[in-house]
Amino acid sequence: MKKIPSTQIIGVASGKGGVGKTTVSVNLAVKLASLGKKVMIFDADLGLANAQLALGIRTPFNFSHVLSGEKTLSEVIVEGPSGVKLVPGASGIQHMAALGPRETAGIIQVFSELDDDLDYLIVDVAAGLSDAVMAFMSACQHRIVVVKNEPYSIADAYSTIKVMMQEYKLDRIYLVPNGVESQREGERLFTSINTVVQNFLGGKIKYLHSISADKMLTKAMKAAKPLVNYAPKSLAANDFSVLAKQVMDLESNIPLNGNIQFFVERVAAQLASKAP
Repeated sequence: MKKIPSTQIIGVASGKGGVGKTTVSVNLAVKLASLGKKVMIFDADLGLANAQLALGIRTPFNFSHVLSGEKTLSEVIVEGPSGVKLVPGASGIQHMAALGPRETAGIIQVFSELDDDLDYLIVDVAAGLSDAVMAFMSACQHRIVVVKNEPYSIADAYSTIKVMMQEYKLDRIYLVPNGVESQREGERLFTSINTVVQNFLGGKIKYLHSISADKMLTKAMKAAKPLVNYAPKSLAANDFSVLAKQVMDLESNIPLNGNIQFFVERVAAQLASKAP
């Protein structure tokens, strides 16, 4: 496999479902691509697999076909808006959402097939705190946690950060408040969560940018198009532009985590350590 030392691998988590994690992943990916970057999304939410819907593309094959041996990973990859590539999850296939550590590690191993010259691999993980979710987040260079300014979302985001920091010893965790009325609200939400993290976990998280509440998001979803393409001048689309530029400014020379092969190895090792 060709080594890709420049690939940035970014995990996107939420703790709680329904806070716009996939919307953030997809619009960030498409915006990065529109800025000239080569981007791939890995829909690691095995069971729901909403990324293909948000991108507005059809995926005749998915991860279940890779699992069964019918297709190779490269054969299930599809191309979406602005040239973003997608590794589709397996929507509605229940057993894939409950894969054990060994099975999941086996699936991830097929990533060794990838030799695309990628700038960014965005890993859209499932909601929750499963071993597979944490294995994916551990293997990424940067970790984005999407949160809404709602009690349950805040509590779940904090729980996710706590597990990443205390059980998995992870750093480079960034908060992206979603659906806020103003950037000031998003900044206050970050400050509040970061204060609790500092006081009770002895660490700190970082702030990237907030995504504004925007009615155009709903319209874009109904049209099955990424917002940044559907309404590029909308308030939230502008926020995604800022977020993409912030992501492009993140540290890139992180030792050892610089290519997809290492991502594969890290995920497999994390899952193997959790195997019974």
